Amino acid sequence: MEPVTIILIVTIVVAIAIIAWAICTSNRFKVLLVKITEANSGIDVALTKRYDTLTKLMDVVKAYTKHETELFEKVIKLRSNMSMAEKNEANYLMDEAVKKINVVAENYPELRSSENYKQLQDAIVDAEDHLQASRRVYNMNVSSFNQAIAVFPASIIAGRASYSPKEFFEAESIKREDVRINL
Repeated sequence: MEPVTIILIVTIVVAIAIIAWAICTSNRFKVLLVKITEANSGIDVALTKRYDTLTKLMDVVKAYTKHETELFEKVIKLRSNMSMAEKNEANYLMDEAVKKINVVAENYPELRSSENYKQLQDAIVDAEDHLQASRRVYNMNVSSFNQAIAVFPASIIAGRASYSPKEFFEAESIKREDVRINL
């Protein structure tokens, strides 16, 4: 075989390998973006579940009290297409609503002893667990994507596609502090 033919074959093989790598890397980014979108949807599902559970709990609380619950309803109202910062804020506001519902329950022992209330409290715990799991999945996918766009040589493809790091779902600053327990 002639040297020119060998050089041509090697050049073609290298070009095909580079093109295959670029396609695989681009597809990997697309898969990671789909996973992030799916995980983001999981957070929306969990927030909706939480909203529905809190709404039902408020109905039970309303049956026992005549207190105004309009604030609760405003606080936990969800909107679609929230940014991660807006979801963090909605999460914080719903945490506050749960605290207020618990204060109302403490003031009405007959409410706390209601079987419906107990079932709804269990449902809230389940919704909180679901939300926490959804956040973890989202952050795991964001981490994978952010790492992938930062690593060379994949960063070349990421730069050409204008990919930028995604925002993590973060805990509110108050939840990062040490819990104080007063007995």
